[in-house]
Amino acid sequence: MVRLNRITTRGGDGGETSLGDGTRLRKDAPRIDAIGAVDECNAALGLVRLHATGEADAMLARLQNDLFDLGADLAVPAAPEGTEGRARLRVSDAQCERLEDEVARMNEAIPPLRSFVLPGGSAGAAFAHLARTVARRAEREVVRLAAAEPVNPAAIRYLNRLSDHLFVLSRHLNEDGKSDVLWIPGANR
Repeated sequence: MVRLNRITTRGGDGGETSLGDGTRLRKDAPRIDAIGAVDECNAALGLVRLHATGEADAMLARLQNDLFDLGADLAVPAAPEGTEGRARLRVSDAQCERLEDEVARMNEAIPPLRSFVLPGGSAGAAFAHLARTVARRAEREVVRLAAAEPVNPAAIRYLNRLSDHLFVLSRHLNEDGKSDVLWIPGANR
């Protein structure tokens, strides 16, 4: 169980922070960049939730919880092969599959696109597009981290599915695509 009774610790005043296993890292380390991008994505989901109701809000609540799981996954590096340790919270393939199922379910009611969608239409959709771009950045940061050290592969898959989910959710929040703002190539030449 998490217990936070002291928020200001002064432990980061020298430009370092602690991971979940106690390891100290510089605040500009790739792992901290990845954790920070995931945290920013979660905050962006909070903005989307201000404009969502019913099942859309319930999905977003699950996504926010998943992103905390992902942050916990990233906050404790994988143990070196052959070493034993206690079980750690890791993002799972089941979470990725749930996202795929939700995308398919939402997409059933939405007509196919004939152009790219511009971010906008409704406030909820615009915030979903913003969250989608932050999810893509988080994915890039986790991929960058994975190039340097071991990362749970499901973490990358989850972020890739999340951006797809947020795109389809934006269309759902735009009255199942009726209020989408479509790109008109060369419209302002």
